[in-house]
Amino acid sequence: MLLGLVCGAQFMVVLDISVVNVALPSIEHGLGFTPARLQWVVNAYALPYAGFLLLGGRLADLLGHRRVFLAGLALFTVASLAGGLATSAEILVAARAAQGLGAAVLAPATLTILTTSFPEGTRRTRALATWTAAGLAGGAAGNLAGGLLTEVLSWRWTLLINVPLGALGMVLSVRWIRDGNPAGRRRLDVGGAVLATTGLAALTYGVSRAQEHGWGAPRPVLGLTAGALLLVAFVVVETRVATEPLLPLRLFRLRTVSVGNTAMLLAGACLNPMWFFLTLSMQRVLNYSPLLTGLAFLPHTVVAIVVGVRLTPWLMRRVQARTLVATGAVIAAAGFAWQSTLTPGSGYVAGILGPALVFSLGSGLLTTPITTTVTSGLATADAGAASGLMNTTKQFGAALGLAVLVTTTTTTTTAATRAGLATSYGRAFLAIAAALVVVAALAFALPAGKGRVPGRENAPAAEKVH
Repeated sequence: MLLGLVCGAQFMVVLDISVVNVALPSIEHGLGFTPARLQWVVNAYALPYAGFLLLGGRLADLLGHRRVFLAGLALFTVASLAGGLATSAEILVAARAAQGLGAAVLAPATLTILTTSFPEGTRRTRALATWTAAGLAGGAAGNLAGGLLTEVLSWRWTLLINVPLGALGMVLSVRWIRDGNPAGRRRLDVGGAVLATTGLAALTYGVSRAQEHGWGAPRPVLGLTAGALLLVAFVVVETRVATEPLLPLRLFRLRTVSVGNTAMLLAGACLNPMWFFLTLSMQRVLNYSPLLTGLAFLPHTVVAIVVGVRLTPWLMRRVQARTLVATGAVIAAAGFAWQSTLTPGSGYVAGILGPALVFSLGSGLLTTPITTTVTSGLATADAGAASGLMNTTKQFGAALGLAVLVTTTTTTTTAATRAGLATSYGRAFLAIAAALVVVAALAFALPAGKGRVPGRENAPAAEKVH
């Protein structure tokens, strides 16, 4: 029940990143959004989510797992209700921002609960595989659920559906989640929290504005510059000022943390933005309807779940984690290279299904080993910080990857032909393939070990963190 509860919460968090995408035209018409402001239905969720993940992860260490899980889920649920009942554009944007904040507290808490409830080894690997699959399913199901709910009921139900699910989750969490061992009277690193969250939010804002205005425009430059300076200040505070740092920088002495999070950054920059380009490819190149597009994503979901939950844990007991990461990255790269060949005349089997089977297999193989690597060999008191760091790395990688990939395409050219758009999106898929090759190379810098990466009890002396 514990595993199902935290995986259900993770599913909700990831689902709400994409579930509103198909509903955007209906939201625009219903609440009077201008085309320029419509993007904030998505960005208002993404900015607090990416910016507050580190703080959310540390809160679970300091205040207790159940308490933080309940707080995050409650905020997420109430904000979903407010968004579903919104009567103006401003209320909806504010509700989406509150949702993002709740998700930033909730997501790292789910991973912290798993890594502290299951000992390193086969049980934790299976639990993390299920958690990873829940996230993959949430991302894929968002487009399908958004299309169905919008078409059958109303765009409001893309948000209201979270209310009964969140209420049930809060009731179950009281029974099944232990509060862990909160760090008593230890104080939260407020200065580090402010610098980290505002720095990451500024960077994410700069990246999101670059998609619309270009990298050299004043707003993106200001956001990126401010974000970089704030993060430099964060490092200074964590190393010179804070007595209980938000993110203990000593963790980066572990190759599992430093190299693993670098690989996670690149993987997030590839595997999250691909939904954006696949959606556009299906609707603008192949002329699929929103509902048909959602249905076309089903093979991606099924393969990723089957591989992630069944095949990958079995392989991790027999093959080094870094070998699985490298193999999965290469297979996924091949699938995206195939996807780049899509044309307006492509049929579903050769144009969508075939590439999907290949890159979904690859992504299913690499995601769980990376997650296991960056959360292994850590003291219980640092589990939340490591979980928050991993989620932050993944989400910021997604935002950065999308912004960079958008600049390589002509998606804003409304007069482009279907063939021209296919070529443009093809460049994005080829860039994703190239980045995944880099992930494969990085994998061999990870520590060796079958089934899981070495833990604290058997890590080399140079790798231990005290």
